[in-house]
Amino acid sequence: MSQLSKVQHSRNQWKHKAKQRGDRDRYQRKQIARITAERDRATKALKEAQARLRQLESPPQGLVALPKVDVVWLALQLFFVARIGFRAVSRVLSLLAWALGIKKAPCPQTIINWVIRLAIVRIDSARMLRGLPLPQAPFSNGLIWLIDLSIGLGTGKILAVLAVDAHHHHRTPSALSLDRVHCIGVSVADAWTGDTIAELLGRLIAVMGRPAAYLKDGGGDLHKAVALLDEQGLASPCIDDISHAVAGMLKRSYQDHPTFATFVSACGRVSGKLKHTILACLAPPNVRTNARFLNVHRLFTWADRVLKLSPAGGAKSGSTLAKLRACLDQLPACKALIKRFRGDASGLLACQKILKTQGLSHDTLAQCKPLIDTMPSPALRLEFHAYLVFELETAKTLGLDHIGLPISSDAIESLFGVAKHHGVGETQDAARIALRLPALCGLPTREEAEQVLDVSVARQQAFTGQVISLTKQRREVLANPERLESLRTTQGIPHVELIPSPKNRSNHQNIVQISNSYEQHPGPQLRSPAGRRRLENAAPSGRTETAFTS
Repeated sequence: MSQLSKVQHSRNQWKHKAKQRGDRDRYQRKQIARITAERDRATKALKEAQARLRQLESPPQGLVALPKVDVVWLALQLFFVARIGFRAVSRVLSLLAWALGIKKAPCPQTIINWVIRLAIVRIDSARMLRGLPLPQAPFSNGLIWLIDLSIGLGTGKILAVLAVDAHHHHRTPSALSLDRVHCIGVSVADAWTGDTIAELLGRLIAVMGRPAAYLKDGGGDLHKAVALLDEQGLASPCIDDISHAVAGMLKRSYQDHPTFATFVSACGRVSGKLKHTILACLAPPNVRTNARFLNVHRLFTWADRVLKLSPAGGAKSGSTLAKLRACLDQLPACKALIKRFRGDASGLLACQKILKTQGLSHDTLAQCKPLIDTMPSPALRLEFHAYLVFELETAKTLGLDHIGLPISSDAIESLFGVAKHHGVGETQDAARIALRLPALCGLPTREEAEQVLDVSVARQQAFTGQVISLTKQRREVLANPERLESLRTTQGIPHVELIPSPKNRSNHQNIVQISNSYEQHPGPQLRSPAGRRRLENAAPSGRTETAFTS
């Protein structure tokens, strides 16, 4: 083979080998690129899967933290609407913290502080409260003031003043309740007389204007206070609460009845015989000795039903009927009294239901007349009808005789009942109860929760620091017997009084406004946050108040 042929042959072999190596390298590069891409995709998918797995295994981090104002609002709703205690509110918020985005649930003491600050906010706002205008009473504020007294543990006696729109029954077809009233004044004193009540009401009138009317029970001190205001030229009509008026009528008609004392004594003996037996379910209801005639109809209803369980005829010895008859004592001898009282009470209760729901007007009086005619006692019929006619004249004076005049003070009685049993523990301290009364009226709103956060700690302590805590006193004296005599000195500490301030503070940018709209919110509605306000001591001699300037 020639030299040229050898060179060409060698070059062809080299080309063939180079071509093979090139094909193999290109294939390897493609495979490497494919594997690299697959590896990258697998790595990315693995990282995403691990991230999702960690997200599922760990608490959710995507929940938005609930603003503090909403936490305050929710806590107030649980306390005032759900009616659970301070510790229970804290536990509920702790359980719902994960779902609601609450970083840290408030402790019971924090919730107590929010409730007290809500009372401050509402007292500040009370000065702006007004009702719908009354053409027949153009110089009044359109409100009816509910006045009542109550006692708690301690030396003080609580006086509360609530306000409700005189057109309440025109705005809503329901009875007056805590959701529709506003607390405009609370005061605690060692004793209340007509003079001291009139003096407090006079200062409230100076701040809020003259009310359209006063709604009260039959207490003599309250009646004297209204008469003193009349002498001072601050006259307003006076409405007697229908429940107390009816109780007084029943008392005058039945207290001296020869069989009434026998009936009451028999009920007590029957209760003792039925308890701790198989007939315990038939025991009579408890009726208070004080203001007995407010609820004595429950005893008569019970007695009538129990006597119906024992029809005429014999009973087998050892039977349940025989055991029941052995426990009835002298109740069968009171059947005539029971029948007559139930007839009178049924008519009165039916009329009260109509008047409390719709108010007193010409229409409701016409609805009550057939019910009054069914009452068996003529004197009671005449007295109750005369009472309604007299109060209807007050409704005419205010121009409410065709709308409905509020005639029941059950709302303020309910306020005292709730305040004494909700959130006070075992010690019903009168001073502590008084501090919370304004907060228990109406439903809390989010605007009020914002106002609660604006109240400073110093401002709260400025008026709660003077309150005598019976729980704290007991703890200190029982642990240190030598401090027993200190109780005499601490009694000189003045009582608490919460009333709106007469100052308007026009230099403030934000002034609290109250809305009395029944359609939107039942409680006091604050339209703008209020600036911080200071406290002043402006009490008369013998009693000290904590007045909120606004």
